Amino acid sequence: MTPEQARVSLTQTLGTEVAAGVPLVVDVPPSRWEEIARYAKDTIGCRFFNFLTAVDWKEQGLEVVARVDNLEEGVSLMLKTKLGPGITNCASLTPVYRGANWMERECFDMFGIHFDNHPDLRRILLDDGWEGHPLLKSYAVDTPHPPYR
Repeated sequence: MTPEQARVSLTQTLGTEVAAGVPLVVDVPPSRWEEIARYAKDTIGCRFFNFLTAVDWKEQGLEVVARVDNLEEGVSLMLKTKLGPGITNCASLTPVYRGANWMERECFDMFGIHFDNHPDLRRILLDDGWEGHPLLKSYAVDTPHPPYR
């Protein structure tokens, strides 16, 4: 599937326009996050899971971003889902892409996002006793966290 065919296919599947570009940026409703990731893998051929991270947009809430690629056909997708203010739950992509496992754990640790249906959601970078999530904009950076500061 060419990048243009992938764009048209995603536009039809989502019911909204996916703009052309590299990578194709796909805004996915949170309710369809896992479904569209599975569609990207099975239909478009994006079997390479590149990365997953999050962005704190403060008043607008958190956004989860994942990039998946079809290396044979040169198709790259940047999947984005906005969770909204006060929402910290998102479907896990681990059932679709095993490579999402540790990256979702990192997002849980740093942003406090709970990935539903994740096989082992626990802290990966910080100690179990650490309070808060350091990459949230609401995190007080001047608060001491022994024994680290």
